Amino acid sequence: MNETGGSVPVRWRTGVWTIFAVTAMCASTLTAQLPLPDPRPLDAPRITPLEMSEANEQQKALLGDGPNINVTRTIARHPELAEAWLTFARYVLGENSLPARDREILILRIGWLCQSEYEFGQHTILGKRVGLTDDEIKRITQGPDASGWSEHDRALLRATDQLRTDAFIDDATWATLAKTYSTEQLMDVVFTVGEYNLVSMALRTFGVQLDEGVGGFPE
Repeated sequence: MNETGGSVPVRWRTGVWTIFAVTAMCASTLTAQLPLPDPRPLDAPRITPLEMSEANEQQKALLGDGPNINVTRTIARHPELAEAWLTFARYVLGENSLPARDREILILRIGWLCQSEYEFGQHTILGKRVGLTDDEIKRITQGPDASGWSEHDRALLRATDQLRTDAFIDDATWATLAKTYSTEQLMDVVFTVGEYNLVSMALRTFGVQLDEGVGGFPE
């Protein structure tokens, strides 16, 4: 036994925990400063979008009669996957409990962090339909510390960044969102960011190209 009342001196144990804490802080900093991925890794699709002329009955039912964009025509190559994914995607995009403007802020931010030009371009159109301005859409690329955001909007952006880098919304950001959000809405924040993080992976990896007439990232 020694002056600590145990087998390891206090100064040693303190030193170990100090090293651990500094290492954790450095890891967090490095995570937050990860560079954005290559914005356009593929200039041609790895999986070509399905043409209606080659679709089977299951795929035709998935695509329906409306204009089909490249992402749905690509996922339709795997109809069982498409059916399962579209159920969740339709909930997140059209039925979740978040205000539409808030939803689009989350989607545009995760699209930017993943450098998914296709996702950002499509949701620039949707974002404008629900009230986002050109200035706000450009400012989304600058993140939560850009000037001009309300406390709530800043928290949405920060939550997205934290989910991307740490897979966790910290207490301060959670508390800010909880001032105006219900439990269901807080849950939908996480699942909205998670859904479009997944979509971004698919879009980039499959090489889904921009649809005709749809822009990408802001200039």
